[in-house]
Amino acid sequence: MASARPLSATPPHEPPALHARAMDNLEFIRETMERAGAFTAVSGWGMVAVGVSAIAAAVFAATRSSPNAWLGVWLGEAVVSVVISGWAISRKARRARMPLLSGPGRKFAASFTPPIIVGAVLTAILFRSPLFALLPGLWLMLYGTAVITGGAFSVRIVPVMGCCFLLAGVISVLLPITWTDGILAAAFGGLHIGFGIPIARRHGG
Repeated sequence: MASARPLSATPPHEPPALHARAMDNLEFIRETMERAGAFTAVSGWGMVAVGVSAIAAAVFAATRSSPNAWLGVWLGEAVVSVVISGWAISRKARRARMPLLSGPGRKFAASFTPPIIVGAVLTAILFRSPLFALLPGLWLMLYGTAVITGGAFSVRIVPVMGCCFLLAGVISVLLPITWTDGILAAAFGGLHIGFGIPIARRHGG
């Protein structure tokens, strides 16, 4: 008669591959959710600060007597805006523990940046040409395009703001050049403030 096999005192070990597969699945789920999420680190209070600086720049630029000085004021304002926005977005992202180079952040940057680069190149080209008067409208339209395309990966109100900038650019091209600084103040100043406050209140700063 065959002898009975003794029962093992310890249960069989879990296959090592099961734990590895579980970790891989969790990583895949995390990355998928990250890619599908929205870039919420856009700072509303940063927009407000940019808007205030833009209004100040418009007032100062209106007193400049030469195109060189006028352009210098607005190029300086562009640098100030980049510094303010970068600091505000980084601060909000750190507070929310959201990496800036996450999936939505990368998509936002990749979509926002090309129209801005085109604007910089066309500024250098058009500054010495007879089409210089079209430059403010071009800035507004390309910035609006950047906000629309980048805002597709952010909260819904951001692309709406981009559409308003695009419309302001069209209006700027149609109106006399004497309206330029007023339109730039209303757009880069007023729209940033007008949209920045609800973004700050509804989306954490």
